[in-house]
Amino acid sequence: MMRPLVLLVHVALLASAGSALAQGAVESFDQQFQAARTLATSGQRAAALAAYDALLLRSPGNADVLLGRGRLYAWMGKWPEAEADLTAVTTSSPTYADAWSALGDMYLWSDRATQAAKAYGQWLALVPASDPAPLIARGRAFRATRDYPAARADFEAAGARGADAGQIDEYLLSISPPGLNPRALAPDVVGPAGFPWSASLGADWTAFSPSRPDWFEYSLSVRRHFARGSLAFEALGARRFRLDDHAWALDGYVDLWRRAYANVRYQRGPRAELFPGNAWRAEVFQGAGRGWELSASYDRLAFSGAATNLYGVGVGKYFGNWYARWRHLYIPASASSSNSDRLVVRYYYAGDADNYAEFTAGFGSSNVSSSGLPVAASGTRSWSTSAAFVKFTNPRLGFKIGAGYDHEDRGYNGRSLFGTLYTRW
Repeated sequence: MMRPLVLLVHVALLASAGSALAQGAVESFDQQFQAARTLATSGQRAAALAAYDALLLRSPGNADVLLGRGRLYAWMGKWPEAEADLTAVTTSSPTYADAWSALGDMYLWSDRATQAAKAYGQWLALVPASDPAPLIARGRAFRATRDYPAARADFEAAGARGADAGQIDEYLLSISPPGLNPRALAPDVVGPAGFPWSASLGADWTAFSPSRPDWFEYSLSVRRHFARGSLAFEALGARRFRLDDHAWALDGYVDLWRRAYANVRYQRGPRAELFPGNAWRAEVFQGAGRGWELSASYDRLAFSGAATNLYGVGVGKYFGNWYARWRHLYIPASASSSNSDRLVVRYYYAGDADNYAEFTAGFGSSNVSSSGLPVAASGTRSWSTSAAFVKFTNPRLGFKIGAGYDHEDRGYNGRSLFGTLYTRW
């Protein structure tokens, strides 16, 4: 049975045609088709849908009308109806490039990126070799599937075809390690799309020579991810010098302006024995040029009766599947001041943001242990090194294992083992 709205539009079209006949000027099919398109692009979707239905009554199976209605269904989020119309066009008219483009968009919008990449590939085969649009579209689909090497190849090929250089730079930056956003100093800070929650459980064991009691530290983090950042609640624990202490923290990342984001952290140690009673941190990161990242930070550690201020600057660089970052800390004190430097080098061996090998080296005096838990700054000369391996067995589960060595002049040498488990949901 014909739907009432379709019937009304059809009757109106026939009446209009009859009126035109009476005047000797019949409205053409193309004019009616353009009117339907205008309704669709101006947001009058119900009227546009009725107009397309009426046109299909006049010309059943018309590829242009099915394409228009399929796009309209996709804009409305009616995926089965959109897929039915668009696949009908690509089946009956397999060389219709616009139909493959629309089908790829529909698959990408409905979170079927693998199918979108295939449809965009068909589109690519049908357009002139100078057109960069299908390469950009397929690169975006590959990016959604986390196939970063394929995405990079398409974006670079689009650039060679004359696509806007600034746009291509942004696309390439979006797939540079550490992944879709450079806020990934740890794998749980930024996860792939579709995982609003992540958690990690880490532990660190250190033995010393000359012999003294081992140190043990742990951290548990649960993080909620948002469109412009993330926020985590952390529980921290440590056993050192035969003392036990605990702390909790809120750790947040937020996007600021173009290619900039910030890390803001507050930590509370109620007993203030091994952890500071209160600790604040703010660090701002700014992307620059091709793959460069600059940062500046301020930390304040409030121990019983005293507070320590730390001022930091950093420079990072992404190149291919490699990332290197140097960070300098200046720690002023009433009697003297101290400086420390730390270099981190990562190799993203799988070409994605999750899997990498990491190497670190530190020099000078430091207020950060190998596990990343804050301790009082001593100002003594020291150096340290570590190596770690991070692997995600699937997008939901991963782990980190590593070992480190610390040397302190006129003090102790420490050998550490550490590990972390990651999960997302």
